[in-house]
Amino acid sequence: MITHVTEENFEQEVLKADVPVLVDFWAAWCGPCRIQGEILDAFDKDLNTTEAKIVKVDVDTSPNLSFEYQIMSIPTMMVFKNGEAVDKQVGVRNESMMRSMLGIA
Repeated sequence: MITHVTEENFEQEVLKADVPVLVDFWAAWCGPCRIQGEILDAFDKDLNTTEAKIVKVDVDTSPNLSFEYQIMSIPTMMVFKNGEAVDKQVGVRNESMMRSMLGIA
């Protein structure tokens, strides 16, 4: 299940997660973000929660996170492992690309 994360719960949901986390930085007004959202929904249905999890950060409601992680364009996908950002990709990504980012088959 995709979780919507804010500045208040980012640390708990992402940085302290015990599995790799794919973070989708997006906004409701962004057309490519809506396309990415559909791809993420389909990917999430196939994703084993013991492998990884997906969260979404709305850049309009969490500007401090956008600034901290230097989000200049959306959609931007970032992968966090053990509290550290390990990958960052800008633009719409398909399931295969996201699996590769997460390091899962």
